Amino acid sequence: MKTIDQLVEEGVAGRRVFVRADLNVPLAGTDNGQKTITDDGRIRAAVPTISRLADAGARVIVASHLGRPKGAPDPQFSLAPVARRLGELLGRDVAFAADTVGDGARTAVDGLADGQVALLENLRFHSGETSKDDTERGAFADELAALADAYVGDGFGAVHRKHASVYDLPARLPHAAGGLIATEVTVLKKLTENVSRPYAVVLGGAKVSDKLGVIEHLLGKADRILIGGGMAFTFLKAQGHEVGSSMLQEDQVPAVQGYLRRAKELGVEFVLPVDVVAGAEFPDLGAKAPTNPVTCPADAIPAELMGLDIGPESGRLYAEKIADAATVFWNGPMGVFEHPDYAEGTRAVTRALLDSDAFTVVGGGDSAAAVRILGFDEDAFGHISTGGGASLEYLEGKTLPGLAALEN
Repeated sequence: MKTIDQLVEEGVAGRRVFVRADLNVPLAGTDNGQKTITDDGRIRAAVPTISRLADAGARVIVASHLGRPKGAPDPQFSLAPVARRLGELLGRDVAFAADTVGDGARTAVDGLADGQVALLENLRFHSGETSKDDTERGAFADELAALADAYVGDGFGAVHRKHASVYDLPARLPHAAGGLIATEVTVLKKLTENVSRPYAVVLGGAKVSDKLGVIEHLLGKADRILIGGGMAFTFLKAQGHEVGSSMLQEDQVPAVQGYLRRAKELGVEFVLPVDVVAGAEFPDLGAKAPTNPVTCPADAIPAELMGLDIGPESGRLYAEKIADAATVFWNGPMGVFEHPDYAEGTRAVTRALLDSDAFTVVGGGDSAAAVRILGFDEDAFGHISTGGGASLEYLEGKTLPGLAALEN
C-alpha cells in the first residue's frame, strides 16, 4: 500500500489531491436552527493528513459522508458546519462546495491555489455514492475523478463500505493511504498478529447480532472476552436467567449458547455482569432527568425493570480482568453512558484501561465518543480508532473494500 509520505516525496505541489476523509460527526440543533458539532474527534483525526498535503503545496479536495441521507440533498445532513470547524482546526480557510460534482464543486476546485483546501458537500447526497449498481457507482466515481489528479484514502470509518469514493475512485487515480489509515492498519495488526498476552476483549453496545462475527473470530485469539451493554442480556438469557424488560435478541440465544460452549472448550474466559443498574424505562437522554436507578443481581432482574448499565460489582470485576492484560481491545459502551445514572459502568471500564499497562485500543464509534464525553484524556490510550464498524470487520477477518482498493 503506497503511503502519503511516498506521494509527497514524488511531489504534490500544484496537483489536485482528493482526500476521502471520514467527517461523519454527530450534530445537534440549536435554538436558532443552526447545527452544531457535539464531538469533533473525527475532524481532528483528519487534520494531519490534510495539513501535510496543503503544506506540501497540494490543492486539497476533501470529501466525506455524514449521516444517512437517501441519495439526495437533505439540509439536516449538510457538511457546512464541518467546513467551519475544519477551517478552525487547520488554521486556514476552507472553501465549501454546495454540491458534490456539480457547478459548485467545479468552481470551488478551480478556485484553489497551491496549499488551499476545499470541502465538497455530503457525498451521500448523490445516489451514485452508495449504489449497489456497479455502473451507477462507477459513473459517479468518474465525475469525482475529473476533479482531481491523485487520491488519498484516509477515511478509515468508511473502508468497510463498497462505495464510489472509497472503492471505485482509487482505481481511477494514482492513490495512496493517508496517515490515519496507515496508523489504523498498523494498530489492528497488533490485535491480530503476534498479540501480546493476556489478550482481553471488551465488547458492549446494544445488539449482540452486531458482534457475533467478531466473537466468532476472536474465540481462537482472545484469552478472555468481557461482555456489557444491551448485548449482555442475551448472554444472561442464554445462561438461563430472566432479564426483565431489558433489551433481548431472543433469536440469538442459541448462537450465544454455542459460543459459550465453544469458549469453554477452547479455554477462553467469558466474563458477564454479576450485577446491573436497572430502570423502569429507557431514560430521556435530552433532559438527563434523574430516573431512580436500581442496582440488582444480574440473575435477579425484576420483571418490570430493564438493565441499563453494568453494576458496581461488575465494574470492579471487569477492572480486575483488565488489570493484568498485555493487550486490550474495547468496542461498545457498558450501558447508556449518555445519561449520568447509567454511565458508571462505562466509566469503570475506561478507567481500568487507563490504569492498565496494556496496549489499549478503543474501537471507535460510541466507545470513542464515551471517552470524550466522560472527560478522559484521549492521549492516554494506546490508540482510539475512528471506525467502529471497520475495526470490527477487520478483526472478523473480512476483506475491507477501501483497503483492498488502496492496495491495488
